Amino acid sequence: MSVKENLANIEQQITEACERVGRDPKDVRIVAVTKYVTEERTREALAAGVQHFGENRVEGGVEKRNAFGTEGIWHFIGSLQSKKVKKMIGSFDYIHSLDRLSLAEELNKRAGGQAVRCFIQVNVSGEESKSGLEPAEVESFVRELAKFPAIEVVGLMTMAPFVEDPEETRPFFRKLRELRDEIQQHQFSHAPCHELSMGMSNDFVVAVEEGATFVRIGSSLVGREL
Repeated sequence: MSVKENLANIEQQITEACERVGRDPKDVRIVAVTKYVTEERTREALAAGVQHFGENRVEGGVEKRNAFGTEGIWHFIGSLQSKKVKKMIGSFDYIHSLDRLSLAEELNKRAGGQAVRCFIQVNVSGEESKSGLEPAEVESFVRELAKFPAIEVVGLMTMAPFVEDPEETRPFFRKLRELRDEIQQHQFSHAPCHELSMGMSNDFVVAVEEGATFVRIGSSLVGREL
């Protein structure tokens, strides 16, 4: 299927999920994960109406993003090493993987006076294979980030376990939403924390029902070509 057809199908699923829980579908944005596809396929997604694009490697990701100039809104969604911040800073509109103070320090150092919009990555499932803070660490981490003026915490991000039945991911997405709500109650000026980046091709419907505002979709939207 074409990206346009895939997008229409995904948007319909998002609309139906929002209707079930009383949400506005406009509050959910689709991030096309383009790591495994060519620039041509990425341009097909842009032409189809996709506005948000996600790359999870500095090498290759920066080049692809920069090839689009002012087109699209770009998200860095992979694990980020502090030593690679210099190369990627300024190329992405959002970073989804802030999980340690040393990375925040480097982002702040390289920001050049510009705000760096970040999601804090939370390992809600506790899986050793996943990066991110433990839920109990998030509030204190947010407080520590106040000393880095360039860092703006726009929300929280998580990856649920990959399971056959998407319904089994619901407790993890719900936990992240509850944690986001707790952070919001503090009204930190540097951490408005309105957003939730959660849900991928296999479980985005459940994530939307639980409050996702960004869903990161690769294979079911743009496929895997590279």
